[in-house]
Amino acid sequence: MSMSDTPDVQLERAQKPALIVGVAAAVLLAALAFSDKDQFFRSYLYGFVFWMAFPLGSLALLMLHHLTGGGWGFVIRRLCEAGARTFGLMAILFLPLLAGMSRLYPWTKAGWAEEAAKHAPFKAVYLGQPFFIARAVIYFLVWIGLGYTLSKWSMDEDQTGDPGMHNRMEALSAPGLILYGLTATFAVIDWVMSLDPNWMSTMYGLIFVVVHIFTTMAFLIFMASRFAGHEPLATVATPSRFHDLGTLLFAFTMLWAYLSFSQFLIIWAGNLKSEISWYIHRGMGEWSWVAAMLLIFHFFVPFFILLNRPLKRRRDLMARVALVLIVISALDVFWIVTPSFFPAPTIHLADILALAAIGGLWLWAFARQAHGRPLVPLHDPRMEEAVEHGA
Repeated sequence: MSMSDTPDVQLERAQKPALIVGVAAAVLLAALAFSDKDQFFRSYLYGFVFWMAFPLGSLALLMLHHLTGGGWGFVIRRLCEAGARTFGLMAILFLPLLAGMSRLYPWTKAGWAEEAAKHAPFKAVYLGQPFFIARAVIYFLVWIGLGYTLSKWSMDEDQTGDPGMHNRMEALSAPGLILYGLTATFAVIDWVMSLDPNWMSTMYGLIFVVVHIFTTMAFLIFMASRFAGHEPLATVATPSRFHDLGTLLFAFTMLWAYLSFSQFLIIWAGNLKSEISWYIHRGMGEWSWVAAMLLIFHFFVPFFILLNRPLKRRRDLMARVALVLIVISALDVFWIVTPSFFPAPTIHLADILALAAIGGLWLWAFARQAHGRPLVPLHDPRMEEAVEHGA
C-alpha cells in the first residue's frame, strides 16, 4: 500500500488483508481451544481488553472535540467516528468471554458467593453472573447509542449544512462523556479487576480510561499521517495540528504516569495485605522486568521524545513514535491482565493469535466504516477558524 494512494484507496485495500488475518487467526485460535480451553479464554480476554481501547478511546476523543472545538479535532474527527461505529462488532466479539466466565473469574466458583457474603455482602451480589451479563449489555447499549447518534448527526450536518447539528452534538457530548467515564470504569472493573476479586483500587478505572485515550490517540496520529497529504484532510492536517496532537499524546503520557504512581503510592502507604499482593506479584516478582520496561518505554522515553517540538511537527516521525507506543500499550495491558493467571511472564501462541484475530476484525470494521466518507466535516461552523489558525 502506497501513501501516494488516496485515503479511500488505502482504506479499501486494507479491508481484505485485515479480514483475512482476523479470520485466519480466529480459526487457529479456535483450534488451540480444543487442546487448552483455559489458555484460549485467558488469551482472548487479553486481546479483547486491548482492542476494546480503540473504539472507547475514539468515542471519548470525539465527544471531547465536540465540547472543546479544538482545531486538532478536525484532523481525527472522522476517524474517531469510524472507530465509534465499531461497537456492534465488539459486542459480538464479547460473547466468547461470557462462555468462558467460569474459566476466567474465581467468583464464578461454587461457594465463593456464600463465603464472600460473610465479609463483603455487596461484592457477593455485584459479582453474580446474571448481574455481570446485564451490566455488559448496558455498557454496549450506551456505547453503541452514543457512537451511532453522534456519527449520524455528523453525516446529517454534511448533507444539510444545518448549523444546529453542531449544537446537538455538543449538547449530547457533555452527558455522553460522563456516561463514558462511568461505563468504561465499571466495565474494566467487571472484566479485568474482578480477575482478583479480593483486590481493589479506586483509581483502576481511571487508569484504563487514560490508556484507552492514549492508545487511540497514537493510532489516530498514525492513520492521519497516512492521509494528511491528500485533500480535503491536507487543509487541516498541518504541522501545527500534528504538534497539537503530539502535545495531547504527551499530556496523556504524563497523566498515565501520574495516576499509575498515585495508585502505587496509596497502596504502598496503606500496606494492607489484601492490596499489596497485586503489586508484589507484578512489581517485585518475576514480572518486575516488565514493570521496568513500562516505566522506561511508557513514560521516560515518550516523555523526552514528545518534548521535542520539531519532531511533533513532522508527521512521518510522529507516526513511527505512535506505532511504538501502541505496542507499549499492548504490553501494559498484558502486564495488568496476564499475571492474574501466571506467576511468571509467559507469552503463549494464543496471546499473539488473539491479538491478531480481534485486531484484524476490528481494523477491517474500522476501514469499512471510514471508507467512502469525507475525512473532514463539510459544514462545521468552526472549520473556517480552524483552517485559518492551523498554519
